[in-house]
Amino acid sequence: MSRRVESLIALAFAATFASPSIAAPSTVRIVHNGRGYHLEVDGQPFVIRGAGLQDGNQEELAARGGNAFRTWRPGDDPKAMLDRAQRNGLRVALGIEVESERHGFGYDDEAAVAREVARVRDEALRWRDHPALLMWVVGNELNLDGRNPRVWDAVNRMAAAIHAIDPHHPVTTTLAGVDPAVVAEVKARAPQLDLLGVQLYADIKGLDAKIRASGWTGPYVVTEWGPTGHWESAKTPWGAPIEEDGAQKAAVIGERYAREIAPANPQRVGSFVFLWGNKQERTPTWYGLFLPSGESTPAVDALQLAWTGKAPANRAPNVTSLTIDGRAARAGTVLAAGSSHVAKADVADPDGDRTQARWYVLEESRATSTGGDAETVPSTIDVAFVPVDARSERFVAPKQPGAYRLFLEVRDGRGHAGYANLPFRVDAPRGR
Repeated sequence: MSRRVESLIALAFAATFASPSIAAPSTVRIVHNGRGYHLEVDGQPFVIRGAGLQDGNQEELAARGGNAFRTWRPGDDPKAMLDRAQRNGLRVALGIEVESERHGFGYDDEAAVAREVARVRDEALRWRDHPALLMWVVGNELNLDGRNPRVWDAVNRMAAAIHAIDPHHPVTTTLAGVDPAVVAEVKARAPQLDLLGVQLYADIKGLDAKIRASGWTGPYVVTEWGPTGHWESAKTPWGAPIEEDGAQKAAVIGERYAREIAPANPQRVGSFVFLWGNKQERTPTWYGLFLPSGESTPAVDALQLAWTGKAPANRAPNVTSLTIDGRAARAGTVLAAGSSHVAKADVADPDGDRTQARWYVLEESRATSTGGDAETVPSTIDVAFVPVDARSERFVAPKQPGAYRLFLEVRDGRGHAGYANLPFRVDAPRGR
């Protein structure tokens, strides 16, 4: 074999083993220094500035100042996702789905529980050595609509099974809210957990006091937080939840971060905001920090400011004060079928960019699911909009009586957008 060939083989060998996808596994520890807890990743302190992200834009998360994300499941291609995270300098709290009572699983069925434990262990075994791995998230909100405390015995077995094959990454599970009775069950039945995940939205107010009142004295991470939840929001007289507009969400997310997340706490190791991406949950815009078409919203700008101390060079437009005939959502707008009306909103772009508006109407969601279960985007209604002036559009109410929602999305042509929506009801014309 020639020296040139030998050199090429040696270079190829070196390049292979320098590949980011097979770099040394990470070592993550929860350190207790007598004053409190903190994470260390490969020996360096690490405070989680994260987001819930299953299929969202990792590159933008890193560019905006995030350093980690959590998932709810490994996904269709976990290796590609983890490799991409490594390239972007992001750490991953990898979720492993666990069957829940609210979906019909019985935690008194020992054989079924044993299968779940084995499945969770096998999933962890596959990805334990990936250098982007931060921690394991076993299950999601298993207390939601659950009554059997034996679920925490199973979670304890899952955590122990993971520890047996991976001593280098912590294991957590997540709770909906911070119910002291649930926390007491978790403490008693799942001592193998290394930290606790809690998920709160408008009820994040007073977070530290809630944790103290719960009796949890170990480390914890906020695994979901964000805008006001649809179950917490004001409703129209017919029960449609009223969604904050994009500007309002940016304000509350910035405020909640400053008040509840940013202050130093001896137990809290960081947080993951929900959701770095988009999803249908009561509306297509309620929780996503990005529109379905990919544009970032004002809340992303608020997070960048919170994470880095610097506002972005170009910011998303704001859409506020959406009304129909001067009536806001809280007024309970009821229209006659086929009648003509004017929709109006205030639009402001902080950078003076030219904006483009999109008005549309969807049927009101009929979903009653909980816990973020999959929903179908409601049907689009054929409604024509005719400009009245720069802020207003005239439209004709749908002919079919029912519940609907008016949407306005405003894009700046630079990858950013503002939005608002307003629920309304259509009644049959009088005399019918």
